[in-house]
Amino acid sequence: MKKYAVIDIETTGGSPIKSRITEIAIILYDGEKVLERFETLINPECYIPYNIVKLTGITDEMVADAPKFYEVAKQIVEMTKGAIFVAHNVNFDYKFIKEEFARLGYKYMRKQLCTVRLSRQTMPGRRSYSLDAMIKWLKIEMKDRHRAMADAEACRIVLEHILEQQKENEVELMVNRGVQASKLPPNITLEQLHAFPEECGVYYFHNKDGLVTYVGKSINIKKRLLDHFANDKPKARRMCATVHEISYQVTGSELVALLLESNEIKTLKPMYNVAQKRTKFPIGIYEYKDEAGYSCLNITKNKKDFEIIAEYPNTRTAQSVLMSSARKFELCKPLCNVENVIGGNCFNYQLNLCRGACMKKEAVEEYNERVGEAIERLKLDFDEHFFIIENGTNPDEKAVVLIENNIYQGFGFIDVESANSIENLHDCIKSYPNNPDVGKIIKQYLKDKKKKFKIVKI
Repeated sequence: MKKYAVIDIETTGGSPIKSRITEIAIILYDGEKVLERFETLINPECYIPYNIVKLTGITDEMVADAPKFYEVAKQIVEMTKGAIFVAHNVNFDYKFIKEEFARLGYKYMRKQLCTVRLSRQTMPGRRSYSLDAMIKWLKIEMKDRHRAMADAEACRIVLEHILEQQKENEVELMVNRGVQASKLPPNITLEQLHAFPEECGVYYFHNKDGLVTYVGKSINIKKRLLDHFANDKPKARRMCATVHEISYQVTGSELVALLLESNEIKTLKPMYNVAQKRTKFPIGIYEYKDEAGYSCLNITKNKKDFEIIAEYPNTRTAQSVLMSSARKFELCKPLCNVENVIGGNCFNYQLNLCRGACMKKEAVEEYNERVGEAIERLKLDFDEHFFIIENGTNPDEKAVVLIENNIYQGFGFIDVESANSIENLHDCIKSYPNNPDVGKIIKQYLKDKKKKFKIVKI
């Protein structure tokens, strides 16, 4: 018998991490009748903001003597065990409850079903699919809107209406995010896929011989795996058909996941990974002397014929680097092969940005000294030495990435209390090889203003 745990919560705010639950209601439903109901106020152990009180009517006085979440946690686990977690905008309620359990050191995982998404599928073309809109359209009688049990009952009626119109297999596909059990490889089940964590990390596909055939990274491992097996494109189907086992490593930190994924692809060389298998970039910058003895910089694909200073993924990037070096070190663009001049001086000479090497006016030794400085800089990925610190695999842990000697050195994990010491941060680092991709990964990550990380300079 299929069971649905229709759930609604009231909270002190919108953030699962910063806010807390003030009320929870659960209706256990089999698609035809209600099997059980549970509701209680929850003491959030913090004050309830005025705007929330005004919306829900739940005050600090009302929750003062209510049970704390840990006191009802066991009942929630037992009641929802084996049931599909249903809510209107399920991500909100599920993430709050999951976070409350995480504070207790428990990983709460359930299959989920969103009545907003189901409503859109069942009743296309409506202007709004909010709970208020569904209540009005289905003429649901409501007395205590924005109280947990009343809202849970409204959600149950919406679900009942949907189940009357939807075929069971269509609802099943929605629960399993489009994955059809019949199309899974013999050794992989839907239950296994749903058991994977909804956390950030790296996952591995293994074939029947145990070989890793694909390595991937995701901020939500379970969601990404379900996406893989729901993909009907021929290439995706061929890859998934070979999967005999799936393993994973939770990292917490997205940056660490990216770095670990890159290293694993280069080390294991899985057959279905195309990008990042290379350990070297195809384009290189090299140095040579012209007839007058001036040091020149140029770009080449034939790296075996030259002593390469630095590598880049494409010619455009290498040209951009040479242009930047010419500006920073006042080098002559023609001698860096980023500007063509036939006789006379280069354009930068007219702007006093070139000291005249193009016209042989600058001493060879002085010019070559600056080229040497530029070369030393080109060999480095970063200007500084620093740690990048992000959240780890649990609230008491931090993930640490080390940039030292101007290049990536590796990453590690450390408990929060020990993370205040530079020496401790150094000690937690596990060494990983530097390669052309990781510098690019880290630079792009640091530019993303949406990412939350801390920089500790050495």
